[in-house]
Amino acid sequence: MAAVRDRLAARSLAPGDRLPSIRRFAATMRVSPSTIVEAYDRLAAEGLIRARHGSGFYVTGNGLPPLTLTQAASPRERAVDPFWVSRQSLDAEDTALKPGCGWLPADWMPGEALRRGFRALARAPDALLSDYGSTRGSSDLRRHLLGRFVEQGLAVGPEQLMLTGSGTQALDLVCRFLLRPGDTVLVDDPCYFNFQALLRAHQLRVLGVPYTPSGPDAVAFEALAAAERPRLYITNSGLHNPTGASLSPQTAFRILQAAAAHGLTIVEDEIFADFEPEPSPRLALLDGLDRVIRIGSFSKTLSASVRCGYIAARSDWIEGLIDFQLATNFGGPSPVAADLIAGVLAGGGYRKHMEEVRRRLTQARREIAGRLEELGIRPWLMPRGGFYLWCSLPEGVDSAELARLAVAQEVVLAPGNVFSVSQSAGGFMRFNVAQSRDPRVMEVLRQGFEQLRQGGAATG
Repeated sequence: MAAVRDRLAARSLAPGDRLPSIRRFAATMRVSPSTIVEAYDRLAAEGLIRARHGSGFYVTGNGLPPLTLTQAASPRERAVDPFWVSRQSLDAEDTALKPGCGWLPADWMPGEALRRGFRALARAPDALLSDYGSTRGSSDLRRHLLGRFVEQGLAVGPEQLMLTGSGTQALDLVCRFLLRPGDTVLVDDPCYFNFQALLRAHQLRVLGVPYTPSGPDAVAFEALAAAERPRLYITNSGLHNPTGASLSPQTAFRILQAAAAHGLTIVEDEIFADFEPEPSPRLALLDGLDRVIRIGSFSKTLSASVRCGYIAARSDWIEGLIDFQLATNFGGPSPVAADLIAGVLAGGGYRKHMEEVRRRLTQARREIAGRLEELGIRPWLMPRGGFYLWCSLPEGVDSAELARLAVAQEVVLAPGNVFSVSQSAGGFMRFNVAQSRDPRVMEVLRQGFEQLRQGGAATG
């Protein structure tokens, strides 16, 4: 009961969501199914959930507690959900290994270029170091972004671009601007787990579209758009998180057609764009920022410590989004952060840095895929770029249980169901190849498989 209440408080379960099946939740909590039956019955008696005959248990929203950020006493006491993975990744000790995290190791980042940028900022005018930022953000960084968009074939005017505090804040602002509690939003299934966390914090109804190697399942997307009338669809088109897949031109065309037919707005997250060896199709390019909003940031390529994001959209929407940023942040992102990023991007070293990162990642993907194959862990596909491998585990292995065992040995993993709205990815795991090079990662996985096999044999 406490685990369900924690999920409700954290908004990882929202009104209308279906609870895990009795058998699956019993396995997750390591208790008998009868215990789960009694817990669900008691929660139903309190009005927090209700049973639907032949379908399962669903959240009612009655007495839903305020959103809480209370720290759990132990990793094992929390449900393995998006917040669990985020907490383990961000709060891990320096000695921990993090093959489940979503960023490159520090020694892969352009540390010397950042240091030069900081030295340059020490000579900046006092106003830059002391004042609030402008409502649209650093003009230097915006000019650089506009130039990059033109190179890609996306004609964007200055009035169509604003900077934000981060990529996550960019999405948060879009949700505040376009949506109201109870609205329906489509995401990929699987998708980046913090999309789900943020949408549920906004009390939105989240539906998943099955993801394929060429993008969202177009037939399923069209059916959901017609039947559920969603307001928004959020995706990564290039090097999709977590699968590493790229959008095909045919799928892009059908998605835009369906969005136009049903009044659906699309948010396209470009955070992994610079990891692609060659650009894949983009919804924003095909649409011209009419129905598509482009967001992005620099945390994966430059620094997650110096954060800054952006939104490119229709000019009238940008005006409204600026007002929301004023209301919630009083101005744009830190001028210091934005000017530092602009200086690094303008220098000739950034392109060389990304060329080297792409080269190292190509080698790491091949190497780590081979090591995982030896354990019976197989990539769903081999991505064209990026640092993720979305992998199926040996039959019968539950990724959440494996993650619990691994975190006890200071290895943070990213189990499949934290990415899945339908909770259908329990046999999958996302691996960050740049963070998986330490031999201890494979050893902890091997030991985890053995423990789970022994536990299954003992139960049988």
